[in-house]
Amino acid sequence: MTHPKTTIEVLPDADARPLPSFGQAAVCFAGILLLIGGGLFMFQISLHALIFLVLVWAGLHTYALGYSFTAIRSMMDEGIIRALPAIYIFMLIGMVIASFMQSGTIASLLYAGLNWLDPALFLATGFILCSLMSVATGTSWGTVGTIGVVLIGIGDTMGVSLPLVAGMIVSGATFGDKLSPVSDTTNLAAMSAGTNLYRHIGSMLYTTLPTFILVLVIFFLWGQQYGNHPLPQAQLIEIRNALAGAYQMNSAITLSPLLVMLGMSMKRYSAESSMTCSILLAMLIAVLYQDRNPVEVINALWQNTPGHTGIAHIDELLGRGGLYSMAWTLLLSIMALALGGMLHHAGFLQVLLRRLIASINRTSTLIAATITSGLAGNLVMGEAYISIILNCQLFKQTYREKDLDPAVLSRSVEEGSTLTTGLIPWTTAGVFYAATLGVPTLDYAAYALLNVLNPLVSIIMAMLGIGLLRSRHSSRQ
Repeated sequence: MTHPKTTIEVLPDADARPLPSFGQAAVCFAGILLLIGGGLFMFQISLHALIFLVLVWAGLHTYALGYSFTAIRSMMDEGIIRALPAIYIFMLIGMVIASFMQSGTIASLLYAGLNWLDPALFLATGFILCSLMSVATGTSWGTVGTIGVVLIGIGDTMGVSLPLVAGMIVSGATFGDKLSPVSDTTNLAAMSAGTNLYRHIGSMLYTTLPTFILVLVIFFLWGQQYGNHPLPQAQLIEIRNALAGAYQMNSAITLSPLLVMLGMSMKRYSAESSMTCSILLAMLIAVLYQDRNPVEVINALWQNTPGHTGIAHIDELLGRGGLYSMAWTLLLSIMALALGGMLHHAGFLQVLLRRLIASINRTSTLIAATITSGLAGNLVMGEAYISIILNCQLFKQTYREKDLDPAVLSRSVEEGSTLTTGLIPWTTAGVFYAATLGVPTLDYAAYALLNVLNPLVSIIMAMLGIGLLRSRHSSRQ
């Protein structure tokens, strides 16, 4: 496919490339939003298929500027190539989760956590348990679908307000989904913003830890009114006995893969190295300590199999993980990164943001705009993944001009996208949480305190000049 006279075979310098008009950029983005939003909500079309159609739509607009097919493909390649290190981590995440299931690491966390429950501390303890589970597994959905189901049943038996319990569960589940090094959204945000995974996590700690402590205190105070309510001991004993029957529970052994990964991460080993070591150790524990079949353990790295406790929702959790489980997110990420590369290099983002950027003078306004844009993306597209990628592309240059570290961008994008997706009834997360917990999204949203307060804390801290990491290339660093 060629375009006579104006065809550009290679990517030109930024100053030489043909730029779209504001109207063309607006039409291009409006079409993207309509395709994704309409396809998802009106026709329930697969998100991957929609991204393919969006790539075609954006490609036609780029071709109309005078770029050849070769140049357009180079733009897409560039978007993917820059994210290759994070793509490798994506593949390792699935194997980490599967190996932790096989070694009994996750089962041990659940077994110990259920023993911590106390009526007066139910909300605070449940919040901590969900946070630990989501950090260990990297999934808010898996946390809600397992320990969340257990906690909602306990809360119902105790007479605790179910919207309050559901909000507590979603808060804890989102904590790990936002911070865990094995979370897909954590890696996706770091990858899309162009920052190191642990730099991204370290940046989020500035705003997330104070929010976590604040939310924990609130749940503790709320929980005091339930001090005289009984716990469903029979249900808890059944789950713990089932776990003990399926796994050896020496925590010094079963938790060692998690400790190795965290320890290596703290010592600044690469994410790939720490994950690989924890996978190999977990496999050894699964074979030598849990007496698993070596072939089954190795195959689990591709696709894990359900657990054998006899309790359906627990077995479902213990069957998570494997490379195959990451395929949906990984393929979507690759396609979206290709889209981002095209939109960036063809100048659509630059033209569309020119007026917005001109009106942003303060760093706190920039961060507030990023968080609000993430929320808007979730409202329109119903998915945090696309919102994360697009907003990183939209604001990356502005953060660079403000001399802010890319980790501040990735943090702000997560606080606008990852944290708010579970508060919206028509997003995939909102639908899943409501269906799994039996509580409508709008009923629990006000009690999902971490999700609600963390973006506000981030904006307030930006206004106070706290946690605004400067670029490592800056002379002010």
